[in-house]
Amino acid sequence: QVQLVESGGGLVQPGGSLRLSCAASGFTFSRYAMRWYRQAPGKERELVAHITSAGGSASYLDFVKGRFTISRDNAKNTVYLQMNSLKPEDTAVYYCNAWIGGRDYWGQGTQVTVSS
Repeated sequence: QVQLVESGGGLVQPGGSLRLSCAASGFTFSRYAMRWYRQAPGKERELVAHITSAGGSASYLDFVKGRFTISRDNAKNTVYLQMNSLKPEDTAVYYCNAWIGGRDYWGQGTQVTVSS
């Protein structure tokens, strides 16, 4: 069965960095685009970054452009989100996502808190 397991969240000061990882299993990872979403308290879940199956193309939420980088290692079945210059507004639960066979799959999420 499809499994997505996020890790790497935590508490960081404004201006700091974190790298999130999402380990995937149960499907042919290299065939599918992957996405990172986030959901802040009281807000709707929003798409943060998207990467194509081979990793040749990526797109980002405007607010994170130039600060976040999505990447993937198809040999390790893992997608990453490098987050630099973090702001308090980036505080949220971050979720890994894949669209496979006509449905969404989600990880359990990892909390990112940006605060001094």
